[in-house]
Amino acid sequence: MRVLIAEDDALLRAGLELLLKGEGFEVAGSWDNADDLLAVFEPGIADAALLDVRMPPTFTNEGLKAALELRVRVPDFPVLVLSAYVEDRYASRLLGSGAQGVGYLLKERVGKVGDFVDALQRVAAGGTVMDPEVIAQLFSRRGTLDPIRSLTPREFEVLGLVAEGLGNTAIAQAISVSETAVSKHIGNIFAKLGLSPLDSGHRRVLATLAYLRS
Repeated sequence: MRVLIAEDDALLRAGLELLLKGEGFEVAGSWDNADDLLAVFEPGIADAALLDVRMPPTFTNEGLKAALELRVRVPDFPVLVLSAYVEDRYASRLLGSGAQGVGYLLKERVGKVGDFVDALQRVAAGGTVMDPEVIAQLFSRRGTLDPIRSLTPREFEVLGLVAEGLGNTAIAQAISVSETAVSKHIGNIFAKLGLSPLDSGHRRVLATLAYLRS
């Protein structure tokens, strides 16, 4: 798998390169800013991109804007965005860019190599990955009229795992229930959030967006 990297911290960028190469990835390009990545980007150059949210010149949302631009140029191009802090408005905008191949992780997850590599692979395969810390903060901020509040504690737990990008089998293993039970929980979540099979887009992503936008 070929990966593009945009990260202004030289040590972290070098660490990401070594980590990815050690895990069998090919680093197709690495830059300290988003503009240089965008300048060379073209269809087929890589299979995914890994970007920091805050980079020069303003250190606000350059990485996010670059991730969205990549997905304009190549629809559903896999992007995994890293942030030092929980910035759920960025996560919401990123997920709103499409239903496939997006991820938002805190930088501290990079130290957990197995989880980080798994997240990157899932994003590259078209999955959606949300950092558990972002999910926890979003749950804590939900409003009193939010339909999310109608979910049971178990449904909350399942939705959190869905938002992290886990499939039904992995969710069943994580909470020690059957896949049939997981399917039932997810069906209930969709129903309570008003997501019918006729809704356009991926309902798992739409369910995540339901509380990102709350």
